[in-house]
Amino acid sequence: MNSLLKSKKSLFGPLHFYKRALLIAIPVMGQLLIQNMVSLIDNFMVAGLGDVKMSGVNIVGQINFIFLVFINAICISGGIFISQYNGAKNSEGMQQAYRFKLIIGLIAGCIYTCICIFFPRPFLSLMVHGNAASDEIIAEGVKYMRMLAPSWLPTVIATTTGTSLREMGKVKPPLLISVTATCVNTFFNWVLIYGNLGAPRLETSGAAIATVIARLTEMVIFLLFLKKVRPPFVFKIINFFQVNWKLFLSILRKSGLILISEMSWVLSETVTTALYNSRGGAEVVSGMAAGFAIANLFFVCFNGIGTATGVILGGTLGANKLDEARVQKTWLLSGSLIFGFFGTLVGCLAVLIVPVVFGNLSASAQSVTRGLVLLNAAYMPTWAFINAQFAVSRTGGDAVLGAKVDLFVNCLMVVPGMFLLTKFTSMGPVALYGVIKLTDVVKITGCAIGLKKERWVRNLTIQE
Repeated sequence: MNSLLKSKKSLFGPLHFYKRALLIAIPVMGQLLIQNMVSLIDNFMVAGLGDVKMSGVNIVGQINFIFLVFINAICISGGIFISQYNGAKNSEGMQQAYRFKLIIGLIAGCIYTCICIFFPRPFLSLMVHGNAASDEIIAEGVKYMRMLAPSWLPTVIATTTGTSLREMGKVKPPLLISVTATCVNTFFNWVLIYGNLGAPRLETSGAAIATVIARLTEMVIFLLFLKKVRPPFVFKIINFFQVNWKLFLSILRKSGLILISEMSWVLSETVTTALYNSRGGAEVVSGMAAGFAIANLFFVCFNGIGTATGVILGGTLGANKLDEARVQKTWLLSGSLIFGFFGTLVGCLAVLIVPVVFGNLSASAQSVTRGLVLLNAAYMPTWAFINAQFAVSRTGGDAVLGAKVDLFVNCLMVVPGMFLLTKFTSMGPVALYGVIKLTDVVKITGCAIGLKKERWVRNLTIQE
């Protein structure tokens, strides 16, 4: 302990500390990289159908993103407690946190499934308001969104289970299960989009059916794994509603603040997307979507940072080693910044695959894609550091910090700023996005001030 306290003034920790962090982060990143590679392959296959069909699929993806961020926020909330209860060796607490994820997630999944089936058009029309090809894009999107609806409940079960395993340090099983599911997705995409192996050519509907099959496969494998291994967060199905309401409400309060933070961010991103989509026709929608499909390949580092921080810092806090957690916080933040610079390098190299993967898109769409990939690469160190700051505060239960920072920046700077830039400038979509992201400097500053107050230095297993 003395040697650790002497390291307080050191910005970087020992190599064995970062080795441990990487052993947690890399499988998580590998899982997401595989998923995003498959998404990239999906985009490659759909891009062969033309700008309009690809745009239709991708505006659905932008709406789906809101739901997925919601589920992710629920998993983060429950995961804070799973990590700390795992550090305290408290299986009952872990079960209650997993039960929280499932109950809230399944309720949200049912609601979103109904929206996809019965009310897709009003939501999709918001994403292409003012776009020159909006009618054709929306028609493709409605068809795709309805076909994709059966995938959401299996997605909730797989996501809540996979994140729970990662939060207790078991990162390899979710990786292997994800590999299997994504291989299934890729195979059925190849079969159903273009009608291979004697199957009908279903185009975008085929892509949706392939996703449904993959998500069902993923859910079944996760459930079989839980039955065989029985990790400490698992409970019998007959005990599903045996809820510790005091703890449930405590997690719900934490999740409310995290939801405010995450949803303010995703809604500001959605507004931003809708506004830059108005800067042209299908080439802007497809070009920006293709750019994010490539950028997601190096965005996986954010999830690696968040999971490693949650497991390491959560375990330390749960074991009531508060001084050690203070030191680890500095090491994790510094490491995330270096990690972000590696992300920049990877992002710059990724621009080389644009003509290979998206050669079927128009030249103007490819130009948009290249610009967006390079812009995202330039912001990687900033975003990696922000993600680490948020992960530290949430792991210690300080959800207020993220909510305050996100609400202030997203609602008072990003959204009004985008409307002003759209109305009073002639900037293209990439330039609009790049300028408005300068507001992230304010997020870093606000988080740095908040972390110094050390409201995150708490053992939740004792206080709750």
